[in-house]
Amino acid sequence: MSYLRFRPRVLGAIGCAAAMVAVAACSGSSSSTGSTGSTGTVTVAVVSNPLITGQMIPLTKSNFEKKYPGINVKFATYTEADLRAAIEKDVSTHSNAFNVIMIGPYETPLFAKNGWLDNLSTQFIAKEPSYDAGDLLPPIAKALSYKGDLYAVPFYGESSMVYYRKDLFAKAGLTMPQHPTWTQIQSFAARLNQPGKVSGICLRGLAGWGDNMAALDTVVNTFGGEWFNEKWQPQLTSPAFEAATNFYVNLIRKYGEAGASNDSFNQLLTLYGQGKCAMWYDATVAATSIATTYPSMASKTGYAFAPTDLTKSSGWLWTWSLGVPQGTSNQGAAWKFVSWATSKSYDSLVASKYGWAAVPPGTRTSLYNNPQYQKAAKAFAGITLASIDSTDPDHPTLHPVPYVGVQYVDIPQFEVLGVEVGQQIAGAIAGTETVAQALKTSQADAAAYTPAELAGGS
Repeated sequence: MSYLRFRPRVLGAIGCAAAMVAVAACSGSSSSTGSTGSTGTVTVAVVSNPLITGQMIPLTKSNFEKKYPGINVKFATYTEADLRAAIEKDVSTHSNAFNVIMIGPYETPLFAKNGWLDNLSTQFIAKEPSYDAGDLLPPIAKALSYKGDLYAVPFYGESSMVYYRKDLFAKAGLTMPQHPTWTQIQSFAARLNQPGKVSGICLRGLAGWGDNMAALDTVVNTFGGEWFNEKWQPQLTSPAFEAATNFYVNLIRKYGEAGASNDSFNQLLTLYGQGKCAMWYDATVAATSIATTYPSMASKTGYAFAPTDLTKSSGWLWTWSLGVPQGTSNQGAAWKFVSWATSKSYDSLVASKYGWAAVPPGTRTSLYNNPQYQKAAKAFAGITLASIDSTDPDHPTLHPVPYVGVQYVDIPQFEVLGVEVGQQIAGAIAGTETVAQALKTSQADAAAYTPAELAGGS
């Protein structure tokens, strides 16, 4: 059986003290009519990203609970790293504090393999044809499936791309290609950098496999690097991995934002929205938040595909999705919430209240065929969809590898290893160690697992 090792530094913080919104509860679910009923309390663990805190939570109160008066939804919101630790502890120990969990393509197949998730396809979707699972974007649906069945369904999906200030590019006489290389991005950052005023580029530096490593891994991939070779031998000190890491760290240190080792998605969204970044490389979902939260900046923003070096494409693939833990109570009510929050009707609800540009992207084919969405999201919808479609988690880098995943390695050990390496890279970004030192330590961390252990978790 696969296993997950928890991060000691965050487990002690998990509990009622973890960044919960006012309606959250730390206790398990209350009374219900049983696992197939549709009444009772549903506690939902979610990441504190704008489309959740600014849309899902308020719409649940104003719409879902009125539609289903017998269901009371409580939210527990966490930062990305703390969410993962809280959920892993909950599902692996069968504590059942959550009826619904927000997870992604990394967790879903591993949790499903361990029997920690309900099979949504057979238990719920098959009985609800109107949900129309066939409408889900194929790369997203595949990423959330195990042995052909869905074990989570997407709230929003994403790849990665470059955001850039068209006004600053025009003033500097620069032109951003639709498909830039990292060499071009570096030259643009050097030209546009205004220390203390506008960073040439903003990049993730916060330690975490879903934080700084998400962006860095796409650079590693397109530079021809890999975490492990086909024999499951670590490759973190290989020339390609070292070249990519030096490039990324130097790009931040020379032309990136100050204090980058503290920055993840939300911090960079704010910096970009405030006009403090000439370019920003991050998740495609940021386009939705820029359009709705920073409309004046959106009018100045151009969009380009994830930069490449040796590969044709390099964008990551992710989706924040909803699953139902195996054995939790109120499963019928939990599915009512999950199906509502990931449905076509939810898209229409968001559009009616916030506009079509605010609809969670990257989940359904019907959204990208909707003329109203095409018009509202014209600037970024095409690149988002094409970026998602061009990802290949089975072949993420230049050479064959034994693992699946673009910006992660889909093995249980990566939950710990990815954080350990991310901490070393954050140190290199902060200047407390060299890249060579960081990768030497990271190689040793990876070598602590035997090839047999790693192969058994794939």
